[in-house]
Amino acid sequence: MGPIDYVVVEFPGNRMTGEGFPILVDLVDRGLIRILDLIFVGKRSDGSVVGLEIADLADDGAPELAVFEGASSGILGQDDIEEAAAVLAPGNSAGILVYENLWAAPFAAALRRGGAQMIASGRIPVPAVLAALDATDAERR
Repeated sequence: MGPIDYVVVEFPGNRMTGEGFPILVDLVDRGLIRILDLIFVGKRSDGSVVGLEIADLADDGAPELAVFEGASSGILGQDDIEEAAAVLAPGNSAGILVYENLWAAPFAAALRRGGAQMIASGRIPVPAVLAALDATDAERR
C-alpha cells in the first residue's frame, strides 16, 4: 500500500460548487489515488451534526460524486467524524476524504523489501510553504 492521507474540507454556508469533484475523479481514474472513505457532514445552527448522503449532493449539481457512493473502508470512525465536526462552524458542511497515494506504493514497497521502515511522516501546510518561498524571494532581491 501507499501512504494514507486524509483531508477535511469545510464548505461555508453548505455551498458546494462541485468544481473540485471532476479533478478528484481524474486523480482516481489516472491511478494516482484510491478513495478509501468519503463522507459529508453538516453542522446545524444549534450545533448538532448530521450526515449528508452523496446521492443528495449529486442531485445538487455534483453528479461526479455518485461514483464514490458507498466508499467506506472502515478506517474513518465515528470519533473521527465527531473530531472533524467539532471544528466545523454552525451552518457549514464538510467533506472528509481518506485516500491512498497509489503513486507512492511501488516506492514504499521497494523500501520495505530493502528493510527500510518509515519512522516519521508529516505534511507542511501550503500557507507555510508560500510564506517561506516569499521570504526566500525577498532575500534574493
